[in-house]
Amino acid sequence: MARKMLKALALLLAVGYCSLLLSQLTHPLKIVEIRPVPDRIVSNLLSNFTYKESPDETSIEDSVNKNITLEDIFISVKTSRHYQASRLPVILKTWFQLAKEQTWFFTDVDNPLHQNQTNGHMINTHCPSYHQPKHLCCKTSIEYDHFLDSGKKWFCHFDDDNYVNIPRLVTVLQRYDHRLDWYLGRQSVNRPVYVNYQKKKILYFRFGTGGAGYCISRSLALKMSPIASGGRFMSVCEGIRMPDDVAIGFVIEQLLKVNITEVPEFHSHLEQMKLLPLNKLRDQISFGFFWKKNYKDTVNAVNVPGFSARYDPTRFLSLHCFLFPYFQFCKLIRR
Repeated sequence: MARKMLKALALLLAVGYCSLLLSQLTHPLKIVEIRPVPDRIVSNLLSNFTYKESPDETSIEDSVNKNITLEDIFISVKTSRHYQASRLPVILKTWFQLAKEQTWFFTDVDNPLHQNQTNGHMINTHCPSYHQPKHLCCKTSIEYDHFLDSGKKWFCHFDDDNYVNIPRLVTVLQRYDHRLDWYLGRQSVNRPVYVNYQKKKILYFRFGTGGAGYCISRSLALKMSPIASGGRFMSVCEGIRMPDDVAIGFVIEQLLKVNITEVPEFHSHLEQMKLLPLNKLRDQISFGFFWKKNYKDTVNAVNVPGFSARYDPTRFLSLHCFLFPYFQFCKLIRR
């Protein structure tokens, strides 16, 4: 029986093969010639090609992050009547020109000249002009409230002795999702600080140095609102008796339990600016400066070629021309 079945199967296979052979003879197979695609077409295809992953949460967030633009950022600069005449002119001539609509200056006096030069972006906080913790907190509190009212996605604070590399700031913020809780900054000390809070606890936390700049996502800023909005931030400062940047770290790290994310591209005058390599300057977000009149050894500025130190003691003009040489005043540099 089994032998008969094998013979029948063999007969069927033979008939099938003959039919296939007859079909190929009567309908010859068409040979398709494969031609190489020109290099220019390949380049165009690759440049316009985006690898699409499955539409999970990560890919959706990445898409949102890359859509972050300068328009989504609220940039605040803290200044005062004691420094705005000497520090603001170089800022207004350089990096402010790249973010005129997004940058706001918070001071403690009416200043018609700079009000006109910034198109109304000078805000008189009416806070005291002294460099004491509660006075600094007064301005930061108002900066924070203005950010909440702006509806922007990111709050970035800087001081009036900072140069801000605006394009780099935008690029770095595109790494993070404003809908999540982000506290971006750079610590000036390598260990947590501690405070006595409500006379019964010693609390440890870290903070981003205000003189280097820090950024807070809108999601986190909204969570801070019950503690910090409407002037309540000043009460926090008074409670821990610390400056504004330390108090910001206290609210975020200690009270809200959100850790700072260290971003090494932020820099302040507490670092040695001259140690930044020339070929790495474009990658940095902020730079600091420190200089006292008649004290030659107290100069702390980025080492960049350009204008003379006498004409450009902060080196911000030279740095700006190094990063953006198309500005008109950069033509004055002797090559």
